[in-house]
Amino acid sequence: MSDIGIGRKVPAFSLPASGGKVEKLSDYRAKNVVLYFYPRDNTPGCTLEGQDFRDHMRRFRALNTVVLGVSRDSVESHDRFCREQKFPFSLLSDVDEELCRTFDVIKLKNMYGKKVRGIERSTFLIDGEGVLRREWRKVKVEGHVQEVLEAIAEL
Repeated sequence: MSDIGIGRKVPAFSLPASGGKVEKLSDYRAKNVVLYFYPRDNTPGCTLEGQDFRDHMRRFRALNTVVLGVSRDSVESHDRFCREQKFPFSLLSDVDEELCRTFDVIKLKNMYGKKVRGIERSTFLIDGEGVLRREWRKVKVEGHVQEVLEAIAEL
């Protein structure tokens, strides 16, 4: 179980990311951060979700907001995914599931009748002070990015 909660400060994190970067929450003080967790690079739903964030980057930037994606895939996989999809944001590699556990997004899921551990598609909105303002769990891709943009505009 996570100690992450609305209105509470998000613990500091630092993870390797696409483009040879290391992404730290502390690098984005005074900016909103959309942290979205997705199951796997290059899968249909994850590709559509990333494309939707990509296609709305102008609005995110206008709202002083950074988008960061997180999955358990390697940095190399993230680099290919970013290159193929032209993502203008970083994808963080959480191979040891530390950040996933912090946000309690690892769940038992049903895949073809088998129970498997995997990331439950989830998004978190962190304000410029590092405080969690909104969370979306069990995200359905269609319309999600618009809902996130509306929540940022309300901050």
